[in-house]
Amino acid sequence: MEDFEKKVSITESMDVEHEDSSGSSSSSISPSRTLGLLRKFLDVQQRRAEAYGRLKRGFSEYMDSGGELAYQQLCSEITVEFNDCSKQILEMESQFMNPELCRVDLAQILRAVQVQEKEKLHLTATIQVLKKARRPSERIVSHENCKFQKLMEHECVHLHEITEAAGTEDAEADAEYDNALKEAIRGVQDAVTAINDHMDEVRYEIAALEAQ
Repeated sequence: MEDFEKKVSITESMDVEHEDSSGSSSSSISPSRTLGLLRKFLDVQQRRAEAYGRLKRGFSEYMDSGGELAYQQLCSEITVEFNDCSKQILEMESQFMNPELCRVDLAQILRAVQVQEKEKLHLTATIQVLKKARRPSERIVSHENCKFQKLMEHECVHLHEITEAAGTEDAEADAEYDNALKEAIRGVQDAVTAINDHMDEVRYEIAALEAQ
């Protein structure tokens, strides 16, 4: 199977570690600044959602038409977008850890989102690898090594006696493929649920700060 993640270079700089701050405060020293950062976080997450939408549409078009170059270009653009989003959120996380704001709780929420976004991205790429490869029983057979006897006739090396063992092997390969695809899809759904839960926490915090 082709290494799709390396090919399209969809990566995010999410592994920056921050030193933990001693103590956290439930109240912000600078409510207006905290509000600004939280609203910016929601904006960045919206950009991510839109980028995923473009990636999904582009992959569907690629599967339908086989436009390799167009999809590679799209993936390059999405890579830049994801990396910029990740960089901005890491900067916000760092500001929340700063003693001036002292909101370790919010920094931890942003960190949790980063972890889930990384997992979502990895599994999205996995899904695309699997869909591109197709189920084993549906893959196109190449006749490159077949022997051509006459024009329009050839001795196909892929013809084999259909036995119970061969049929079982094909069924097992399809089942393994199906399970891998379902697991990746379920993983993306779990990541999305976790991300949405964290975003709700941010919205509640925004509402609380606005009510002060």
